[in-house]
This record gives sequence, structure tokens and C-alpha cells, in this order.
Amino acid sequence: MPATHATPLRLYVNVDHVATLRQARRGAEPDPVAAARWCEDAGADGITAHLREDRRHMQDADIEQLARTVRTVFNLEMANTAEMVALALRLRPHQVTLVPERREEVTTEGGLDLERDPDGLASSIGKLRGAGIRVSLFIDPAPRAVAASHALGAHAIELHTGTYAHHPGEGPALQALRDAARTGAAAGLAVHAGHGLTVDNVGPVAAIPEVEELNIGHHLVSRAIESGLAAAVREMRRAMDAARGR
Repeated sequence: MPATHATPLRLYVNVDHVATLRQARRGAEPDPVAAARWCEDAGADGITAHLREDRRHMQDADIEQLARTVRTVFNLEMANTAEMVALALRLRPHQVTLVPERREEVTTEGGLDLERDPDGLASSIGKLRGAGIRVSLFIDPAPRAVAASHALGAHAIELHTGTYAHHPGEGPALQALRDAARTGAAAGLAVHAGHGLTVDNVGPVAAIPEVEELNIGHHLVSRAIESGLAAAVREMRRAMDAARGR
């Protein structure tokens, strides 16, 4: 029988790659704000969106609308910059997840370097906490990163599951996640996880009892295209045939 966990496991859906598809044409569709509503209707516990400094997918207007319209919980992913902190303080999302950014990367490639500018991180975390915003740090599943997150005053950590996603199943990557989750929870941190999770590899991560929240996006958008494209083609065929009286 599956293990019984005291803490329910939440699913936050990242809608960034709905915006990625829209930005390929710089048009109006698909709309990540509408996608957020569909995800909530389908049972998502929260919505995640990452406003990158280069605005490669989500735009400021998207974030403004999500902050107003998300009915569950809005989790704003952002870099630790003065611009982004000011935006968060103005919009007051339920949660901010501070993530690393490199302009040349295709996607987030690892956790925050918590030792590079601890004073700057502590200052931002203090401002966000002072505004009543829950703060999570996106980190590698390493003991030093967990300890540093606690020392910096974060409410939560999000464990980077990218290495596990490349090497799923039992092994060092999964064990590192288990160990970090246990350490984080023992220190009083809420434990989240995400990056590269799919329906095929999510099980062992979801089974970690200390994990409270999973952030999943790209795979869900991919699955939506795979499962919904045939229906979209049939819908277009019917519209075309109706125009010809067929």
C-alpha cells in the first residue's frame, strides 16, 4: 500500500511555457493567464510564473494579471534583483521563489549560489518577509545549501530535481533529494521540489514524505499539446466544413 503522509502534497503549475509558445509569434495566444484558470479548474493548488530579466516568455502584463486573478496561490519566481524585489513588494504575491538566472541558459540549470552574496539575499528576504510574502529559495539538494537557506531566513526551499530527472529511479540523485528534504524539514523549512518532473519520474519524488509542494510546468504543457492536438484539429475541421455547408 502507498505510504500515508501527514502533509498533503500540493501541485503548483508553472505556466511559463504557455507564454513561450505565444512569444514565438508575439501574438495573443495561447494566453498564460487563461491557462492558469484552466489549471486551477483542473485541480492545481497554485500557479507559478517566472518573470525573467530578459522577458523571454512571461511579460510584465502577464504577472500583473496573474497577481490579480489567480484564485488559489500565486508563486512568483524571480531573480534577486532590485527591480524584481520592488515588483514583488508592489504586487504582494502569496509566495516568491528566488531563483538563479543566466542570460545564456535555456532553462534554470541549478540552484542558487547562496554564498556569492549572502548579505544581498538576506536583505531581499527580509524585505519580502516584512511585506508578508512567503519566501522560498531554489537550491541544489546539498546540506550546505539547506543550512544556508535556514540561516538566511527563508520560509521554504525548493529542491532542484534536474539531476534526478536525468537519472531517475533509485540512485544518488534521489537519495540526495531525500536527505535534503529530511534535513530541511528538521530545520523547520517547508520543502518543495521541481524541475524536469514528468508523469513517468514524479513518483519517487512525490513519495518523499517531507515534500509539500511540486512545481511542474514544461511537461504539462507538452502533455497538453500531445493530448489536445487531435481535438484541436477535429474542431478546425468542423469549422471549415460548416462554412462549406458540410
